[in-house]
Amino acid sequence: QVQLVESGGGLVQAGGSLRLSCAASGLTFSSAAMGWFRQAPGKEREFVATINWSGRSTYYADSVKGRFTISRDNAKNTVYLQVNSLKSEDTAVYYCAAGSHSGSIRDYDYWGQGTQVTVSS
Repeated sequence: QVQLVESGGGLVQAGGSLRLSCAASGLTFSSAAMGWFRQAPGKEREFVATINWSGRSTYYADSVKGRFTISRDNAKNTVYLQVNSLKSEDTAVYYCAAGSHSGSIRDYDYWGQGTQVTVSS
């Protein structure tokens, strides 16, 4: 079965950085678009970034553009999210997902369990 396992979250001060990872198994990773989403307490899950199968196409939510970078290593079946210049409003559980190269939650078929990112001010 498909498994997506996120790691790399934690507690960080405002302005700091983290690198989130998502290890995939049970799917043809090199053919799959991948995405990162996040959900803050009391809010709906929202799109953060997506990358196509080759890594040549990426796009981001306006709120993270210039601060977050999505990348992938198809040899390691892993997608990354480098998060820089963190703000308190970035505090959320971050989820990776596999599916279509899209910013829509409904276009993703598989989801990880999430990793918590907490930004202290």
